Amino acid sequence: MNPFSSAQSGFIDRIDDNLCLDAKLAIGVLEGFIRNEVNKVGFSKAVVALSGGIDSALSLAVAARAMGPGNVLALLMPYRTSSPASRNDAEELVEKLGVQSKIIDVSDMVDAYVNEYELSNIRKGNVMARARMIALYDHSEEFTGLVVGTSNKTELLLGYGTIYGDMASAINPLGDLYKTQVRQISEAMELPESILNKAPSADLWEGQQDEDEIGFTYRDIDRLLYLLIDERWSASEITSSGIELQFVDQLISRVRRNQFKRRPPIIAKISERTIEREFRYPRDWGV
Repeated sequence: MNPFSSAQSGFIDRIDDNLCLDAKLAIGVLEGFIRNEVNKVGFSKAVVALSGGIDSALSLAVAARAMGPGNVLALLMPYRTSSPASRNDAEELVEKLGVQSKIIDVSDMVDAYVNEYELSNIRKGNVMARARMIALYDHSEEFTGLVVGTSNKTELLLGYGTIYGDMASAINPLGDLYKTQVRQISEAMELPESILNKAPSADLWEGQQDEDEIGFTYRDIDRLLYLLIDERWSASEITSSGIELQFVDQLISRVRRNQFKRRPPIIAKISERTIEREFRYPRDWGV
């Protein structure tokens, strides 16, 4: 299905132009963000969960530039069914960047739980993602490094991730970058071709691919999300431009129902000064 098939080509080109970034400027902003956010809370090191995919590769590459390769730990956490090619890509990037790395096989951790139950692929994938966060945060303590996240803006808006799993981090440099923008910056940073060219996948089960699961390409999703979020178009404005109604309704529904994943737990108000209500200062004290 091509939800933009009836839209004018000039209209699509305008959206694509607006999604294009000044890659050099963006890289500088991301470097400064990581350096400042890590340093101001008293850390000098960073830890990244490296899957071999483009998002974690970009987070790792920018963290290495921001903190220096020796101050960054890449944690590779394969499961027994994980793609060997993804591990090879991750190891190639580690060598290219010169960062520290460690491999933690999470198979026994995951199997200790999943072998007790009959789990769907989704449930098993969530267990794997959360097991990886156990290992990641444990090694961040050992390394004394802050966890740098890898979830991009497209994934966060769609809720395409595991809460307290791969969505967990202390800081997130990619959270305001759509998936197609992640690719733009990754190309500018000359990440390995094997990472740039692979189909997006969380590698949670054999043959799993993001776009097959979601049902649309990231390019089309990003075009629509740009209109919804950045340009604040209504659903009726979008569909009147020629974009398929089913596509619009499906993505708007996903964005709305996954709001709970994008915010801290809601706190019941009892006192006069409740965290995230009255006790919410515009300044950041640091340490």
